[in-house]
Order: sequence, then structure tokens, then C-alpha cells
Amino acid sequence: MTKDEQMAFEAALLVRAAAIETELRLLLDGRTLAGEIARPERLMAAMRHGVLNGGKRLRPFLVMESAALFGADGEAASRVAAALECVHCYSLIHDDLPAMDDDDLRRGQPTVHRAFDEATAILAGDALLTLAFDILADEATALPAERRAALVLALARAAGAGGMVGGQTLDLEAERDRPDEAGIIRLQAMKTGALIRFACEAGAIIAGAAPQDRDRLAEFGSAVGLAFQLADDLLDLTADASQMGKATGKDAAAGKATLVALHGTNWARSQLHGLVKQAHELLEPYGEQAALLKAAASFVAIRNS
Repeated sequence: MTKDEQMAFEAALLVRAAAIETELRLLLDGRTLAGEIARPERLMAAMRHGVLNGGKRLRPFLVMESAALFGADGEAASRVAAALECVHCYSLIHDDLPAMDDDDLRRGQPTVHRAFDEATAILAGDALLTLAFDILADEATALPAERRAALVLALARAAGAGGMVGGQTLDLEAERDRPDEAGIIRLQAMKTGALIRFACEAGAIIAGAAPQDRDRLAEFGSAVGLAFQLADDLLDLTADASQMGKATGKDAAAGKATLVALHGTNWARSQLHGLVKQAHELLEPYGEQAALLKAAASFVAIRNS
């Protein structure tokens, strides 16, 4: 990635992040919706703490830019992006709990269970996960009903037992029974990659694009997801806590199985290069329209937090 390309990407990322932040603030205010009875303020405060705490908003960016590839990055895409970010943030809240990774910091701030308490953190995560599907199903997400249903199904599959949650389970098991390379790749494709794959595939679903476009964007998302986790494992070894906004070195200390631990940092950097190349090649049919998505794939590999 050239310096100009990186600057253009980072500027676009900031614009998209600001738009999603606005969307999320509206979705997380205290007003009740039709069919709701009340929104307890402490619960809403904990949800906002877990969501409105900065972050690059890369997954929403991928939703918006993959939709833009087909000329569909409007309000509906923004709501889909916000729904995905609710799922992502719920996963972080639960991942930080003492029974999971037991972290005190997230994005440089106290984790939700530290700022509130464990029970409230669990409920905030539950509420965010539920809210995501509320957003997708709501007619306010102005898409044909069959596209909204397709998004609900795709996100449920990406987030559930066969996706992110299943990957978290395999990750916990890996602390006791070290998996081989194939096992590590599978758990990372589920734990981290599934939501990133959905983010990229979602744009094609939003736009009603052809099945081959949906498949191509999903494959692009899979490559980006694997690159993201590989870069994350490298950062866990090489970055410090102030840089990352959370504790580092925990995977190595816990003896977690990662591809970096298995093959070393030089191999990992070489693999990152190959994954980015693969991601770029998948987007070749879209020409210059895919420039920001290609830049996102490159950014995943070179990011420092």
C-alpha cells in the first residue's frame, strides 16, 4: 500500500466510523420501541459503554464498502453495519469476562464488567446480540423482506455455534488440548473470520447482487479474516498494552496455540503477504471501484493496534 493509498483509506475509515457512531448512538438511546416495555438505564449505560468507546469500526466499514461496490451504501447498509457492530461488541464484552479472557481494559478503557459488574456485563452483551437481529428484521432497514431475512440468517450462522461462538469454544479448548495447524485455522476462521466474512458478504446481500458476487465477496472476507487474526497474533507478541488499548502477551503466557507460535513471526509475515495478495486478486473484476476494499485488506496486515 502506498502512502497516498493509506491516507485515502484512513480518511475513508474515519468518515465511515463517524457515521456508524451516530447510527449506534441513535439505536442505543433510552427511548422504547413498539413492543418494548422499558429500557433500564443501567443496562443501556453498560451497552453504550461497551459500544461507544472508540474502535476503528472495521467491520462496519467492510459492510458499507462492500455495499458501495454495488451502489447500495445508503441508510439500510448503515443499519446493517450497526447491527454487525452490536454483535462484535457483545462478543468483546463477554470475551473480557473473568470466565473467558479476564481482561480489565478494552480500547484503553475499563471493560464493562469492571465499569459496572459481571452480571450487568453479561446482560449488556445479551441485549446487544438481540438488538442486532431487531435492527435487521425491522422495516426501518428499508430492504425487501427477503434480503432482510437473508441477512438475519447469514449473521446468525456467522455469529452462532457454527461461527464465532463455536470458534470461542474451540479457543478455550485449545488451552487444554493443543490443536494442529488445521485445527488452529478452523478455530480462527470461526472465532474471528466468520464476522469479517459476513461483513463483506453483507454488501452483496444488501444490494441484491448476483450469487457469484456474493460468493466472491464472502471469499474475500475469509481471506481478510484470516489475515486479521494472523496480524492480531503478531501484535500480541510485538506490541505493548498502550499501543493496543488492552493487555498483550496473554496468548503466549497462556500457552495458546496460534499459527505464529507454531511457525514463527517470519512465516506469519510471509503468510500475511499471501493472504493480502489473494484478497486483492478476488476483487480484480471490480476494478477501481474496489480500491478501498483492497486498501482495507492491506491495512489489516500492517496495522499496529
